[in-house]
Amino acid sequence: MRIIGENERLPQGSTVATIGMFDGVHLGHATLVNFLKRQASSQGKQSLVITFLNHPRQVLHPDQSFKLIMPLDERLAQIEALGPDLLLTLHFTPDLAQLNSQQFTELLRDRYGVGELVAGYNHRFGHNKGETFGDYCRHGEELGVKVVKAPEYLGQYAPVSSTIIRGLISAGRVVDAMHCMGRPYKLSGKVVHGFHNGRGLGFPTANVGEMNPDVLIPHNGAYAVLAHVGGQQLQGMANIGKRPTLDNGDKISIEVNLFGFDDDIYGQDIMLEFISFLRLEFKMCGLEELKHQLTLDRDNAQRLLNEYLTNHQS
Repeated sequence: MRIIGENERLPQGSTVATIGMFDGVHLGHATLVNFLKRQASSQGKQSLVITFLNHPRQVLHPDQSFKLIMPLDERLAQIEALGPDLLLTLHFTPDLAQLNSQQFTELLRDRYGVGELVAGYNHRFGHNKGETFGDYCRHGEELGVKVVKAPEYLGQYAPVSSTIIRGLISAGRVVDAMHCMGRPYKLSGKVVHGFHNGRGLGFPTANVGEMNPDVLIPHNGAYAVLAHVGGQQLQGMANIGKRPTLDNGDKISIEVNLFGFDDDIYGQDIMLEFISFLRLEFKMCGLEELKHQLTLDRDNAQRLLNEYLTNHQS
């Protein structure tokens, strides 16, 4: 796959393209890109995926509470894994937002060589959201650009969309989100100093900080996770929340207890894959109850992680 910039020009009629944010790069996106590749191959053209460097909602309806499923670098890597010939990254600007679907299609034709445009099953483009797929086809015909609709994803967990996945992660339903994306939800950061309470309880933890502030954090609670740090994949359990039993204030923290591992990893990059939800966070009566609950959590997490690894290594 070759990444092209927005100022690059491609030969007239040389590409079959699709466009979208592709946040989460889920199984619906995979269906779309696979269809795109087949369309391009059948015509001897290059398949072109067009995505945005920034989310349109961040321009049109700025809202600090809106979070992304994945950062840009991971999104581009997952799109590359789907195997299109070309990837175009555009800045979504107020000027671009003002283009209607006909103007936008004309831009794609003249600058990026789009001879055929594949629309996602429920995708809308152009500032007039009232336009139908029939309108897109009509505009395309006037411009000499064929517009076709990709098939709907009809897998076991359909329907699937980035909005649905965001809602699942926000609710802690990471297993359902994983089924929609085809991979576990991930969070990346650095190991930073925390409260150092876990070691005294027999459950030393790595505190995860310096995360991308634009990326979604799952609902408060305990999770079974796979942690990638220092070139190793480790099993563990993570807690997201305010640690109410230990009265550590109102700040949300993410701490992970890595099973059978106690090396010094402060300052290192760490990536967590959320495999399963264990329980909600709640205040316990004291340290003994907390230790007992953490033991139960560890046993449950180890069982779930072993099941996951067995199923995904066979």
